[in-house]
Amino acid sequence: MTIREVKDTIGARVICGEEYLDREVHTACGSDMMSDVLAFLKDQAVLLTGLCNPQVIRTAEMMDIICIVFVRGKKPDEMMIELANEKEIVLMETGHRMFSACGMLYEKGLRGGASY
Repeated sequence: MTIREVKDTIGARVICGEEYLDREVHTACGSDMMSDVLAFLKDQAVLLTGLCNPQVIRTAEMMDIICIVFVRGKKPDEMMIELANEKEIVLMETGHRMFSACGMLYEKGLRGGASY
């Protein structure tokens, strides 16, 4: 699945990284706890989260997460957008709750990564 397909599936709005929408994502993870995100093996993954702080971008960089979707209408601040641009990470936002957004992506065939 491409990031563009993720965007279209959950009706997300791109905040930054529009030029990377054709990248492939292989797995997805939904969590507001970055310690849980660190416990799963990622491979060009998308992270769905309601947590809106710079640590989300730092965690994504460490775990090969190439796209972050902020759920429940959360919006990153300028510092987060700048950091994501530097790291070439796509940021998007959706009004859907995490459970719904994850379910829509699962229904389209996107699966979670294996746990360590």
